[in-house]
Amino acid sequence: MRGALLHAVGDDKLDIRDDLTLADLGPADVRVRIRATGVCHSDLSAMNGTLPQPVPLVPGHEGAGEVVAVGDHVSSVRPGDHVIINWTPTCGECPSCIGGQPYLCMTYVMKGFMEGRFRYDGDKTAFGMAGCGTWAEEVVVPWQGAIKVDPEIPFEAAALIGCGITTGVGAVLNTAKVRPGSTVAVVGCGGVGLSVIQGARVSGATTILAIDPLDSKHELARKVGATHTCAPDQLMDSIATLTGGQGFDYGFEVVGKSQAIMTAWQATRRGGDVIVVGAGALDDQVPLTAFSLLFEGKNLLSSLYGGSDVRRDFPYFANLYKAGKLDLESMISSRIRLTDLNEAVANLKTGEVLRQIVVID
Repeated sequence: MRGALLHAVGDDKLDIRDDLTLADLGPADVRVRIRATGVCHSDLSAMNGTLPQPVPLVPGHEGAGEVVAVGDHVSSVRPGDHVIINWTPTCGECPSCIGGQPYLCMTYVMKGFMEGRFRYDGDKTAFGMAGCGTWAEEVVVPWQGAIKVDPEIPFEAAALIGCGITTGVGAVLNTAKVRPGSTVAVVGCGGVGLSVIQGARVSGATTILAIDPLDSKHELARKVGATHTCAPDQLMDSIATLTGGQGFDYGFEVVGKSQAIMTAWQATRRGGDVIVVGAGALDDQVPLTAFSLLFEGKNLLSSLYGGSDVRRDFPYFANLYKAGKLDLESMISSRIRLTDLNEAVANLKTGEVLRQIVVID
């Protein structure tokens, strides 16, 4: 089958191949034919080493498709079902799962570093990003990694729910629990940032400020729910104009940089919530003082995968989309083919594009 292979961390080019095969299907596994997969900034972070991943690597973690086969012990899905790939499958037995935080489960994440489910060039082993590898025509995942979805949901929309929407909207609904009538600032207007904006709109926030240095992203931010936009160097004026100088109730960082976290901190009022959504580097230190952490009374929260239980949230977000509450079509900047992935990665580096979606017939 076809797929994209990264041979070494830091390589500029993916190896687009047609000789990929999959490991045998285990009794608790599901084989999925990928029909749509997103080009997410986290994929770029895996390629350049910001997010550690084993190599050789088939990137891609935001995907949706159709079940081809299931193992003997699988009863949750069957061949023909439409599914969304869950890149953090829950084991159901670890302290995080039992404690109600399935998004923190590391069981299958760690297995993804040890078990390469792809083969190429005969019998050489390759790994899938986050244990997935959706930049290939088919994947094998644990049954917990394939969540059934309404077949009326287009595969492109379902793929977005698999990461960007769940990460962003979930950060608002699950982590921050934004209240109606609140004020919200969002730092970064990429795909996940736009999802945060949509989540804030759905939650009933009355003022939603989108902060991004690229003017080209401001119009779309307004289209999906932002009430105001500004560049980072205009933030203080916006705080004065929109909040009377107090700051916003919630500040979301959706870039993955310490500087962006500090911008979100600056945007948030005393006693407000600062939510870190972006995936940053291990060595990127956030320069907060002990004085500020105590006396400004702000709550610094992390939101991994939107704090979601995807068994609940994937169908919920799909229903919001069907009801017209989530605008997913506007977030797709282009539909491309697997053979276009090198160009798509180059586009991602510029920051100008939103979600490029690979459509696999």
